[in-house]
Amino acid sequence: MLRPHKAHAAHCGGSWPGAPDQQEITSKKDDEMSLNVQLDGYRLTTAQILYHLPDHPSLLQTYVWQEYDMAPRFPRLEQFLEFWSRSLDGKLHSVRVTSAKLISPAEWRHTNHLRHLH
Repeated sequence: MLRPHKAHAAHCGGSWPGAPDQQEITSKKDDEMSLNVQLDGYRLTTAQILYHLPDHPSLLQTYVWQEYDMAPRFPRLEQFLEFWSRSLDGKLHSVRVTSAKLISPAEWRHTNHLRHLH
């Protein structure tokens, strides 16, 4: 049985045995982009945003925002919070930020001693 060329099958929406599905391809691209961003110094940043409900201002609601951002200034988070203040009805109450550097350069340590076993 003849199968269409892989590129043609992917372009036409067909598939072949062992072919990655679209989610797998998208996930791989996202992973590569994520790695590149982290190597550029971005950190995974999570912000817990407490805001007042527009209809019930005495009640607080939580929103969790997560993105790669540059510490310590967090420009992407700042942009998001400016958008929130400008465009959304819920008045901000507080923001708690955590940031984790997931990938870092390898460490080089010079040792003064060398020992052999056996």
